[in-house]
Amino acid sequence: MTDTALTPEKADTVPCEEVTWPLQDIELAGLHWPAKYPPAEACPVLMLHGWLDNCLTFDRLAPTLAESRDVFGIDMAGHGHSGHRPSGQSYLLMDYVADLAELIARHFANSPEGRVDLVGHSLGGIVCVLYAAAFPEHVRSLVMIDSLGPISRPSADTIPQLRKAIKKRLAGFGKPVIYPDTRTAGKAREGGLSPLSTEAAMTLIPRNMKAVNGGYVWRTDPRLRHPSPIMLEESQVLASLAKLTTRALFIRAEHGLLAQREGWQPRLDAIPHLQTITVAGGHHCHLDGDVEPVNHAIRAFINHDS
Repeated sequence: MTDTALTPEKADTVPCEEVTWPLQDIELAGLHWPAKYPPAEACPVLMLHGWLDNCLTFDRLAPTLAESRDVFGIDMAGHGHSGHRPSGQSYLLMDYVADLAELIARHFANSPEGRVDLVGHSLGGIVCVLYAAAFPEHVRSLVMIDSLGPISRPSADTIPQLRKAIKKRLAGFGKPVIYPDTRTAGKAREGGLSPLSTEAAMTLIPRNMKAVNGGYVWRTDPRLRHPSPIMLEESQVLASLAKLTTRALFIRAEHGLLAQREGWQPRLDAIPHLQTITVAGGHHCHLDGDVEPVNHAIRAFINHDS
C-alpha cells in the first residue's frame, strides 16, 4: 500500500491521502482518511462506491467516521483512478468480490483480529455483502447503503441476457465524448438513473475525468456499461444472503432505487443479523442533501453503539 499527498480541489478541507494497492493483475487506487483519535485495536473501515462512481462518493461520510477509525475509500476496477481490466476481459460481479478478497488479504491482513468494517453503496454494497457472506471471519460489520444484494434474473432470461451482452461487446465503442470543461460533464452527470445535485455531481466528476486535447473525457472504462453475460437467479441471491453471519445494517433511502420495487421482504428475512433504517433522500443519500442521518446511523452501528 502506497500513500501520497492528495492534490484534488478539496485537499485543503478534507484531510485525506491518495493510496494505491497493487494486486496480482491490477492496481487499485483510493483515498485514506487517517483516524484523528484511534482507539486501541480499532479495525479499519473500507468503503466501496456504486456503479460509475468513485471513492469520493464518501466525501461527506468518511471524515466523520475518521474521528475514531482509519477509513479507506476504494475505487473499484475500471473506476476513478484504479486500473482497467486487461483487453479481452469484462467487469463481472464476482471479479469485484475477488478483488476485494485479494485487497484485504494482501493489504489489511494485519488489521486487529484480521477483520475490517465494510461500507458499500449500491454496487459496492452488493460486492461487500457477497464478500462478507463468503469470508465472514474477515468482516466485523457490514453497512449497505440503498443496496440489498445482486440484481437477479429468472433462468428463462439466461440466453437472452447472454446474447445481449455478447452483441454489445462485439459492437465496440463509439468515439468518446469530449467535454470542454468538468462543469459541462457535471451537468451530464446530474441527470440519469440516479439524479444528483450540482454539488454532489461536482464532487464525483473530477476523479472520473481525464484531460485530453480539447477538453475532458471519462476516465472510467467504457466496458463498465456492457451488460453482464450471466446473472444470478433470485434463489441463488437468497441462499447467498442467508450465509451472511456478520452483523449488518441496511440503509434504505425513501426515494432511492429500491424504494419503488416490491418483493424485497424475502431478502430482508434471509439475512440473520440485519438492522434496517429508512432515511430521507435519494439513491445517494450519503452524499446528496442532508447526510447527517446516514452518518449518525453508520457511526453508531460500526462503533457498536446500536
